[in-house]
Amino acid sequence: MKKSLLPTIFYALIGVFVVIICIFFVPPVTEFVQGPLLFLTPFIIFSLLGAFLIFLTVKSKVKGKHRKLLMLTGVSAAGFFVGIVLHNFLYALAIITSHIIILKYIFEFLHVIFFILATIICPLGFLIGAVGCATIFIRIRKGKSA
Repeated sequence: MKKSLLPTIFYALIGVFVVIICIFFVPPVTEFVQGPLLFLTPFIIFSLLGAFLIFLTVKSKVKGKHRKLLMLTGVSAAGFFVGIVLHNFLYALAIITSHIIILKYIFEFLHVIFFILATIICPLGFLIGAVGCATIFIRIRKGKSA
């Protein structure tokens, strides 16, 4: 059961990622997604699927490069939403503590780090892991059918 569930969760993760990309870059989708609930739902689903992918990878008997790529994909997906939330939280703390100079600079530094993590590192890690995993899943599928 886990062997059939792992590719299903992976491909669902890819589908939600495409929805998130469409929210940012396709104007009709952007207009359709109005309000915080509709906007945040794909991000929350993306992170939950990433956490579930990590769980299934750890519990399954996948080894080697495939395991590393699945973990990279799951951690990048789960870390994306966490990075966004921590960026916003630390930015708010930087504003609140603006009168305490050292805290202000610490929180500003941390919110920049989490911004870079959420907007550059996690999507790149996800794309690298997703392409690698997709090629491995395709090879496994072709190997079974032959």
